[in-house]
Amino acid sequence: MPRISIDLPERFAFTTELQIYQSHINEAQHLDNAQLLTLVSEARERFFTALGFTQTRVDGTVGTVIADAAVQYLSEAFHGETLVFEMSARDFSRYGCDLVYRVQDKASGREVARGKTGIVFFDYAARKVAPVPEPFRLRTAAAQP
Repeated sequence: MPRISIDLPERFAFTTELQIYQSHINEAQHLDNAQLLTLVSEARERFFTALGFTQTRVDGTVGTVIADAAVQYLSEAFHGETLVFEMSARDFSRYGCDLVYRVQDKASGREVARGKTGIVFFDYAARKVAPVPEPFRLRTAAAQP
């Protein structure tokens, strides 16, 4: 069975750190795969905040919804470790883009995971997809190193 392979940019637009708590750990005593997605969600919210948005309010009534997600799990992560999340927006279409990310252990630099989350912009008042708001496109372009 072919495995997912996610190509990453040379540099990322945003970086944040999150600690692994006991509640993120599964019975195998490492970071639970579903909890990693919870941490990615927090990192994504921080990325939007750094851009001056929230995920539900990017431009007027336009926010985002998740269209898809893919993750490559590369190594275990453990309680007490601090993970560094790097994130950038790329591959824009008319209605959305991909948020690509890398997760590494802060102390060792060990890569824990990499992934992408496809987002679609959504007009919550009209309850339908919406074009990518120009302020989002401009701010994510400006955030690229």
